[in-house]
Amino acid sequence: MIEFWKMHGAGNDFIVVDGEKYCIQDYSDFAKKVCHRHFGIGADGLLIVKKSDKVDCKMIYYNSDGSRAKMCGNGLRCFCKFVYDKKIVNKDIFKVETLDGIKDVKLNLNGDKIESIKINMGKAKFDSNCVPVKTDKNMFINEDIFVVDKNIKISSLLVGVPHTVVFVDKIDKEELLKYGSEIEKNSIFPEKTNVNFVEVLDKENILVSTWERGCGYTLACGTGICASVAMAYYLNKTSNKVKAISEGGELLIEIIDDYIYMQGSAVKICQGILEG
Repeated sequence: MIEFWKMHGAGNDFIVVDGEKYCIQDYSDFAKKVCHRHFGIGADGLLIVKKSDKVDCKMIYYNSDGSRAKMCGNGLRCFCKFVYDKKIVNKDIFKVETLDGIKDVKLNLNGDKIESIKINMGKAKFDSNCVPVKTDKNMFINEDIFVVDKNIKISSLLVGVPHTVVFVDKIDKEELLKYGSEIEKNSIFPEKTNVNFVEVLDKENILVSTWERGCGYTLACGTGICASVAMAYYLNKTSNKVKAISEGGELLIEIIDDYIYMQGSAVKICQGILEG
């Protein structure tokens, strides 16, 4: 039996387990089982807490399909709430080790209650080799690719994981579902890509809808929102401080000296015991 918490960040939901307390032999297989929405608990991904020999703690993340990812923004906020509420970490400013490097965390507290969590997500990487994208161009921005039945203008970058941004006049979920998976699996992306449809409302507000690599449509994607703001700011479509709204909630993103700061909530839904 394994104790778990189910949590969400802007509707992006996760199963969280203390990996020091429970020995799980195969995280990939475990993620597929517990994240299944009919035969498991149901979630977009699995978060595992481990000790770090470098900083305060380490986050291990797996998508619902069993694939491991270097980073998950909404997941990281949930992870931070878990380790604080469980008293694994006993301070409001700390560091988390991830496959995408060390992340600086600041908890905004009201007493002992977390009101929001601010994280330095690092710098966006626009170099095509970093994303990666198969192209002879240094950056893959505002490029046309043919998808299903039409040309779509896309821009790709790396924010922890590969992201592709599609700016649209108005977000249409049916369009996202139709083209998102096809862009994700396009042959120019050797590691596949997350796909973010972005509607710019004004310089300080955007709407974002994401097709997530290894998961499918999600109510929100933290790194996707960060990538969307980074690309919008780079193309002078927004200012450096933006409220990004997704179906599941909103995040405040600020870019300072090229570093992306993500701020938002993390919510505990329930806790329980997984049998078997």
